[in-house]
Amino acid sequence: MCGIGNEIKEKEAAGEEAPKGAFNKLIDIVSGCFQPILGPLCASGIIRGLNALLVFLLGTSYNTSGTYLILNAIGDAIFYFLPVILGYTAARKFNVNVVVGMIIGGSLCYPSIQADALSAAGEAIGSIPFIGDYYSRFIGIPFVPANYTSSVVPVLIIVALAALIQKYAKKLIPEAFQNFFVPFFVLLISLPIGFLIIGPVISMLTELLSQGFAAVYSFSPIISGLLVGFAWQILVIFGLHWAIVPLAMVNIENLGYDTILVGQFGTTFALTAALLAMCIKMKDKKKRSLAVPMIISGFCGVTEPGIYGYALPEKKPFIFSCIAAAIGGGVFTFLGGRQYVVGGLGIFGTVSFIDQQIGDATSMYYSFVCILVSMVIGFLLTYFF
Repeated sequence: MCGIGNEIKEKEAAGEEAPKGAFNKLIDIVSGCFQPILGPLCASGIIRGLNALLVFLLGTSYNTSGTYLILNAIGDAIFYFLPVILGYTAARKFNVNVVVGMIIGGSLCYPSIQADALSAAGEAIGSIPFIGDYYSRFIGIPFVPANYTSSVVPVLIIVALAALIQKYAKKLIPEAFQNFFVPFFVLLISLPIGFLIIGPVISMLTELLSQGFAAVYSFSPIISGLLVGFAWQILVIFGLHWAIVPLAMVNIENLGYDTILVGQFGTTFALTAALLAMCIKMKDKKKRSLAVPMIISGFCGVTEPGIYGYALPEKKPFIFSCIAAAIGGGVFTFLGGRQYVVGGLGIFGTVSFIDQQIGDATSMYYSFVCILVSMVIGFLLTYFF
């Protein structure tokens, strides 16, 4: 009744012509996994934006209200449980049993194996250089945890691995026993590899990025703004943008403000402007009608629908939005923008640049300059090229 089936036929999957080149294959996989959920993803983004608007209008006391909690649950659910949903769409893409794909995503979201939960439960029992601390072992092998909720890349890689295991399992297991033994071996092999190898490798890349961005900002704030602005959406695709967020939180805690995360503020507006230019030039009425709520969602700070649904598959608009975001971020850091709280998204994030201690809104005015620069460049590049 829900349309969740496993009716993908081998001949249908084999009949699709695979794109050439590693980069094109990667885009095909990522966008192919997001295409089926674009409508609900966009709707959730607008609900999150609505909640951010209400916080802005009603004050921080609204954060504790029941209305906020329910709207937050509705708007954030698809993002929080993204591995489960992508487990389903990735399974269809890789021709894996879709319920197995959802179980893989659900396992990644399981509360007790998240890094935050394990670190809060007790001290680490050891550490692996360049990888991180571990709090438990799996058959004697150290398990270095991470926070997988809202992540994208781990579930895609693990489902791709599951497809390979499923292929060989079907060859080796008699047909009479395949119904339960194939999923058994797929889950038993793919998920431990995911938790023990794939997850820690992505965490290591995140840590390296964190150190790299800190070093770049120490060398030149302007270069940092350009780099963060250009790379932010790319990092979002791979779930590696979390490398920068902890830096911002540490800065706010120690200094009272952050300057590194300032560089990414123009990204949502650059992509939104690129989507607007695409929408104007589109001839397909159906695609145009779906682009409109994505523009609204992007203006509210949620750009995943626009990234995966339109900009990334077309390549050039995505690159143009990265360029525009880089210039906007560079201008913002050049002006000396400071972020005082990690707050709202998109247009609602402008108030995060007000120094509430002394009521100084200088950085908020700089944020408007960043928005203008990012949107104008993103729109013009996409429209004319």
